[in-house]
Amino acid sequence: MSICFGASKLIVKPIVSDDQLSILHFLFAKNFERATRIVDQRGVKRISGEPSGRSIFQVMGESRTKEEYFCFAEHYCACYSFFYDIVNRGEQLCCKHQLAARLAASLGACVDVKVSDKQLALLLSKL
Repeated sequence: MSICFGASKLIVKPIVSDDQLSILHFLFAKNFERATRIVDQRGVKRISGEPSGRSIFQVMGESRTKEEYFCFAEHYCACYSFFYDIVNRGEQLCCKHQLAARLAASLGACVDVKVSDKQLALLLSKL
């Protein structure tokens, strides 16, 4: 077996199984499809402060205005849906931007942006 052949076997192997995809689709329904579309379009940036390593995600929206939303994948998103569907009504586990951030981080599909801790603090102060 050549080295190239061995490497191609690694690339072809799926990262996520069909069962896992089914479970994610069941849990997140339409938000899962929308989140995967965002990840496929490389719409998730992880903005990290240096030297602390603290980070926040900037996730693109799907609207024609091409808005971007800042979010902490597990706790907060600046989008309208987060406040309406998650906080107010409790109908969803998370918004599509949070889910896209989690998926991109897990799959190594984030666009990484490094800034100083001071720049990150300034960015966070505007939330």
